[in-house]
Amino acid sequence: MTGRTMLLGAMLGTPYGNHPGAWRMPWAKPDEYTDVDAHVRTAQTAERGGLDYLFYPDRTFIWGDLESGPPIVSIDPVMLLAAVSAQTTKIGLVPSVSTSFNEPYGIARQLRALDVMSHGRAGWNLIPSYEPEAFANFGLPVPSREDKYGRLHEVVQITQALWASWGREAGAPDKVTGRFADTSHIRPIGLQGRQVGSRGPLQIPPSEQGQPVVFMPFASGAGVQAAGMYANGIIGMPSSIEESRSQRDMMRSVTEAAGRDADEVKYLSFATFGLGPTENEAVKRRMALEDAAGIDKRLAHLSMMLGLRLDARDRDKPLTVTQVQGMQRRSGSRQEVLAHRLASEGRSLREILGHGVLDQNPGVVGTGEQVADMFQEWVEAGATDGFSIVVDDLHDGLDDFVDQVVPILRRRGLRPADYGGSTLREHLGLAEQIGRDPRLTDRAAED
Repeated sequence: MTGRTMLLGAMLGTPYGNHPGAWRMPWAKPDEYTDVDAHVRTAQTAERGGLDYLFYPDRTFIWGDLESGPPIVSIDPVMLLAAVSAQTTKIGLVPSVSTSFNEPYGIARQLRALDVMSHGRAGWNLIPSYEPEAFANFGLPVPSREDKYGRLHEVVQITQALWASWGREAGAPDKVTGRFADTSHIRPIGLQGRQVGSRGPLQIPPSEQGQPVVFMPFASGAGVQAAGMYANGIIGMPSSIEESRSQRDMMRSVTEAAGRDADEVKYLSFATFGLGPTENEAVKRRMALEDAAGIDKRLAHLSMMLGLRLDARDRDKPLTVTQVQGMQRRSGSRQEVLAHRLASEGRSLREILGHGVLDQNPGVVGTGEQVADMFQEWVEAGATDGFSIVVDDLHDGLDDFVDQVVPILRRRGLRPADYGGSTLREHLGLAEQIGRDPRLTDRAAED
């Protein structure tokens, strides 16, 4: 039993899974990348496991190599999660919406609608865009860093002000008195920044949680400062437990410097996994995905990691003594260290790949116990408040996580037996918020 619990969510993009070989497995349907029902089924599985939220990234251009796989983002995440909301009841729904192309009124209206439709389960992964391809699709030049973050601050503050433009005090429609709403509590905001503005008010009242929960990716410089001001959820992509702890500590410090309580921000690390009844079976499952992804291309990546020239014809052979002695380390990353160790142990090239050495995020290819051990180690070390899991193959990977890992986390006291509430704020242990944070607006007035 542990004294600390963890938050759990899932990062989803395509309905196949995050591994490049998932869409080519025998059970994958080639046209499933636009199948909303597939996303609904995944969401229902995550909800069956009591996960706190689903996080959907976004790119407003073709992201990924269409010659070798499906686009990483194929459907507008707000519209997709609106469909998911009708088929789920508890799990949080967090779409990404860029501040670079969307006007505050449009963001406030769309996300308030999702929040009301889902009865208080919406979040907002607030991101500024940076890719030239995205700006080109909107006919815009890439802005300076100063303008990019200047617009972000204006957008989030005006959006939150719009969320407060219809207050709870407006009441519910009363057929007896004939008053639909007390319009003294539905007021224009009349805010105009240097880049964006809005008159208001919105046409929709607050949801059960007040307004959507703000998430932001971990970034540096101006991005960290903005996250410390606005975010309750930080999406982190650390490469190690040490980096995760450092980023979490930084976010807590920056949040306090902004005048907020450090416990109001939850740092959530990306983590991946591949599960099997035994470690050997988990590795074999992952080896099949590596084969489906195109073994030549995957071995080319492994060649760079080992500092060797590998031949695909030797995929089922271990390295020779000469090759092992000639291996070179470059980055010292977790994946590289693992690959070198496995090669030194005499594992075949396919086996090395099967241990997940090409995974971009920390994780485990092994049993449910091993995944739970890693999660517990990170949480108890103060490295993270929880995880956004990255599933390699959604055909079975999320079901396996729900059936094999979640029960262990519950037995260890790391996860609750069921949802303790019905809103995303309740899942994250956050108080209701409607409008801008008064602590920030008060400090701005003092400055």
